[in-house]
Amino acid sequence: MNFSKDSLGLYSDTVFVTANKSERKVKNISVPISMITGKSIVQAGNTRLADVLREQNGITMTSGFGAGVQLQGLNPDYTIILIDGEPLIGRTAGVLDLNRIAVGNIKKIEIVKGPSSSLYGSEAMAGVINIITDKKNTDALSANIRYGSYNTKDGNISISKRVNKLHAQTFYNYYSTDGFSVRPNSNNRFITPIARTTFTQNIQYKFTDKTSIDGSVRYNTENIKSIIAVANNGTTIYSNGNENNNDLNGSIVVNHKFSDKIKTKLNTYYTQFKSKQDLLTVSGNPYNDLFQQNFKRIEDQTEWKINASLNSIIGFGWITENVNSSRYDNIDSAKTNNIQYAFNQWEWNNGKKWVANAGFRFDKNQNFASAFSPKFSLMYKVNTQLRFKLSAGRGFKAPDFRQLYLNFTNAAAGSYSVFGAVEAQKVINRLMDLGQIGNLFSNFYQLKKLEPEYATGIHVSAEWEPNQSNEIQVQFFRNDINNLIDVQQVGNYISGSQIYSYLNIKNAFTTGFEIETKQKFAKGWTSAIGYQFLITGDKDQIASIKSGTVYTKNDNGTSRLLKLSDYVGLPNTSKHRLQAKLNYENTKGFYANIRAIYRSKWAVANTNGNEVFDEGDQFGAGYITLNYSMGKPLKKGWAIQAGIDNINNYMDGLNLPNLAGRTFYMTLKYSTQK
Repeated sequence: MNFSKDSLGLYSDTVFVTANKSERKVKNISVPISMITGKSIVQAGNTRLADVLREQNGITMTSGFGAGVQLQGLNPDYTIILIDGEPLIGRTAGVLDLNRIAVGNIKKIEIVKGPSSSLYGSEAMAGVINIITDKKNTDALSANIRYGSYNTKDGNISISKRVNKLHAQTFYNYYSTDGFSVRPNSNNRFITPIARTTFTQNIQYKFTDKTSIDGSVRYNTENIKSIIAVANNGTTIYSNGNENNNDLNGSIVVNHKFSDKIKTKLNTYYTQFKSKQDLLTVSGNPYNDLFQQNFKRIEDQTEWKINASLNSIIGFGWITENVNSSRYDNIDSAKTNNIQYAFNQWEWNNGKKWVANAGFRFDKNQNFASAFSPKFSLMYKVNTQLRFKLSAGRGFKAPDFRQLYLNFTNAAAGSYSVFGAVEAQKVINRLMDLGQIGNLFSNFYQLKKLEPEYATGIHVSAEWEPNQSNEIQVQFFRNDINNLIDVQQVGNYISGSQIYSYLNIKNAFTTGFEIETKQKFAKGWTSAIGYQFLITGDKDQIASIKSGTVYTKNDNGTSRLLKLSDYVGLPNTSKHRLQAKLNYENTKGFYANIRAIYRSKWAVANTNGNEVFDEGDQFGAGYITLNYSMGKPLKKGWAIQAGIDNINNYMDGLNLPNLAGRTFYMTLKYSTQK
């Protein structure tokens, strides 16, 4: 990792886009942010986005249905993932698998923490992760090939060419591995071959100094050989087959500058995700799943520099999306949604001590009530070395198609069923008439139309640069979530298999603090340490515990009242998380670094039947992983790199199916640039 002034980004003149939807210097941004540079990604030997984010402060990777990202204790479906400002789709159970995203052409990754719906709408309730690709402005060629454990091959080629006013850049990535288990609840770690390809084409044409057009296309394919074993209800079901995923994104952006004070950007964007999975159980039962999602958006954004201190951004847009899926009632019946929205943001910067931002977004959603999302932030610069930030905002997340229309029975996992809120009562009542329902729980009678989830977030932070070699950032945060949508078991079939659906029942919170320090030592040594302390909980469950109405079981099976000290909060969240990095780089370009990640235990399943996660339930054990990489430039544009991930060979096939054992790799690179 290179922790030079520019790569740190906290107090430099580095440009940051995501926080304001427009370019701003980092030192003038009043919300909590962090940035990962392309150089640090390369030197860490990361090849997939999941690998990059796993080592960042305040971020936890989840393992269900691929590698998802958890930001400040909130689940993956509350963080929006962007590439060059455009959203990615294709989530499974709310998880966007970040292993799908190659990082060979990434310039930097910008992260905004806290509710960001005032600019980005639904799915930005926890924050935003924006992947910004490297669109070089010169003629350039780079290529690399990597080989590692599990017969893993990863290769990139990037070509950039400029001809007069036209600039084009092509990127291609190929990845294949014999692999390891990538799905949850596997009893064993099976060989699961994976092959992925990514192709990206960017074209920029500058008509005049005031007008330009940018076009981009990205196509990603993924094939997974699925060999799984799933335990459910005391029975293990073995099955195998194939999963194919295809992801297509395309955008055209027209930029025009009316004057030095007014500029506008018209953006058209289309993306499509297709997924097909075919499995066959050992007993001969087939499982076939088809999913296709389309997303279209037109947005116009205009920025007006009113005077030296005051700036305004106004935008409006239209979104239409539809889904066809065998997981719903009919593969030929498309589920649709349309959204019209507008946003406005005002920024005041007196050029000395104060920076203030205030803005809002209004979303008119076809399927739900309208959503209003305000946000306010303030920064005070004590001097050039110390600054304080305060931000408060409201985020929302509309129920997705899955939570509304799912009609899904998984024959490959014990034939459990999950029904969306729109479908649940009528489908379950029909099954009851057919005599297939064993029993229904009391929460079945609470099923009703889902409301959007809302989060109110408050963040207070301090950034201090005591000297040229040290930086410290401390952040305190609190997120209160209302109408949290939860999937709960609402009954059983006669066979004992579970029936699930979705309810607005929780009033949850996440709170804690993060601290990150970065140091530069003499003779090329740098280090960084990040720590997060996190507390989560369901306010209604805490009230029930305090009132003495919740019980748990002792080790001998007898019941007792649950103490508040036994309560552990929301599942899949860890109270402690620590990252430490040590890097060396000399003047000749040789570098070596070691990175450590610690995560404390987290609740994974409720095993004592009280619907509250407490110390008597099932946990994933706390663990530490160590990663190492080193590299050296050679002559005439060549370079080599080698590394070891998970040096200590920590594995937990049940709770961390995405974490391989000890893996080795070596990379050969070539690059040239005019």
